[in-house]
Amino acid sequence: MSFPQFTLLLYAIIHALTFLKFSLGADTLFPDQKIVNGQTLISQNQIFEMGFFSPGTSIKGFLGIWYKSTPGVVVWVANRNNPMPDSQGVLLSIARNGTLVISRDGGIIWSLNSSGSASHPILQLLDTGNLVVMDNANKSSYIWQSFDYPTDTRLPGMKMVDDPATGEEKYLTSWRSPDDPSPGDFVYKIENQGLAEMVILRVGIKRYRTGPWNGLYMSGAALRNQPFFKSNSVFKKDILTYILEPYSSSNIYRTTMEQSGFVRRYRMNERRDDWNIVLTLPFDPCDYYAQCGPYGVCSSEKEPMCECLKGFAKGGQRHWDWSKGCTRSMPLNCEDGDGFLEVKAVKFPDLLKFWLNTSMSLSECRGECLKNCNCTAYANPYLTNGGSGCLMWFGDLIDIREIRGVDSRQIMYIRLPVSELESDNNLGEGKKKKKPGKLIIILAAAGVLVSCLICLVMLNCQRRSMAYGANDTACVPWFVAQRLRMAPAFKPTPWRAFCMAVMERKQGYGVNGRMPVMSSVLFMLASEGAVLPEPKEPGFFMETSSSSNVEDYVDISTSKESKKSSMTITDLELR
Repeated sequence: MSFPQFTLLLYAIIHALTFLKFSLGADTLFPDQKIVNGQTLISQNQIFEMGFFSPGTSIKGFLGIWYKSTPGVVVWVANRNNPMPDSQGVLLSIARNGTLVISRDGGIIWSLNSSGSASHPILQLLDTGNLVVMDNANKSSYIWQSFDYPTDTRLPGMKMVDDPATGEEKYLTSWRSPDDPSPGDFVYKIENQGLAEMVILRVGIKRYRTGPWNGLYMSGAALRNQPFFKSNSVFKKDILTYILEPYSSSNIYRTTMEQSGFVRRYRMNERRDDWNIVLTLPFDPCDYYAQCGPYGVCSSEKEPMCECLKGFAKGGQRHWDWSKGCTRSMPLNCEDGDGFLEVKAVKFPDLLKFWLNTSMSLSECRGECLKNCNCTAYANPYLTNGGSGCLMWFGDLIDIREIRGVDSRQIMYIRLPVSELESDNNLGEGKKKKKPGKLIIILAAAGVLVSCLICLVMLNCQRRSMAYGANDTACVPWFVAQRLRMAPAFKPTPWRAFCMAVMERKQGYGVNGRMPVMSSVLFMLASEGAVLPEPKEPGFFMETSSSSNVEDYVDISTSKESKKSSMTITDLELR
């Protein structure tokens, strides 16, 4: 074999070995090496794969990263804004200065200049799904990483950043469609406007918010705490960087901002061939932004799910339309003094107009709110150290919802007129609420007093009746008439029995037990099956024998003669 032929054979073997290396799933690309369509990088533990692909039914070419066991789940796209007409003839390379280049027929389609420099740059796909450029001689730091340029998927360890000072942002943007990975309408991001919170936006309009960070978690997301995740939150100059980490590396998770507008968290099943949904945001109807309008509170466990805060009333809209929320039942009276209503276990309202101080106490915060007539509510923004800081809201309170499982220390205080706090005063503002026990005693005493006065009036009428004669109808006591004749429609009442008892004691009815008192009679009439006492001999009576008028009779049932009986007729006279 001649030398030129040997050289060509050696070159072919080296080229074949290089191609075989990529085919077997190497995780690293070195300078002057290339990846063409059909070749991929595979992370060390066979979790992620990187290469060229065409999504759905599209023929356009993209460079992306996906799960090796579920190739249809793409987690990152390099050139989502610059698609290739197709994937034929394209190649990826890394230059000696660390620049990544996608080229075709000698023309550059997409390139990336790393911020640092390296003497021996390499491109490596990690088991975290992070594609990094680093110096092969110093792998402790990255010159560039794909985690700094998220697309629609958040992987464990990926930061969510919003730094207004530097303009740095890291957030998720949905695909346009399953066939088009270009940026869609929905964004999932962190907002650092005094207090950090996570939001979903649709073309810049809020669709969902977690509630502000309270030092431990997002105040409105206590219900959605995940047992498989821990949150690592880093503050730097009051700017929150939010990171989610799984408790176990054996659990594979991803969070995706989908084209439908939902953020979903997925967990790979044990067979490593499919995914299960473990969380969806918005979680329920109350998670949608401003579902119950200003000063409305949403509770998914109630029907209807919207209600107004105390001191507020729904407007004239239809019962199902809460877009305009609630308005104050009574206006605030800043000069004469207002109070505050304590509201627990709710997601704090949106921070549209607010003031934040991280060092004030709760009592100092209350005083500052009272001084400002535009302050509508205040709270401790942080639960740490027993509650700290001062957060004040100005203007309407929007997007409030009840939260199950929220920390009992998460309390906000809503400004109300003193008159609205009289019936439900949690802070001692305004007049104190009367205790039910005292109220019952007062009402009972008043009732007894009124009863005695009425009975005295009746007694006076009875005396006048006696003085002017029984035939005087100017003031005939009704109870005397009832003693003389019991009408069929007579209906005894406890009130009548009470007054009769009072009158009988004054007039001497039933003296020496000769007649039952009228209160006893009324009780017996009102009680079914009551046993009547044996009647006593009246004070004055005339006995008339009736033996001549009553014939002897025979008891048919016993066929025995019954004894003759006598009857007495009593002439009644008032004593």
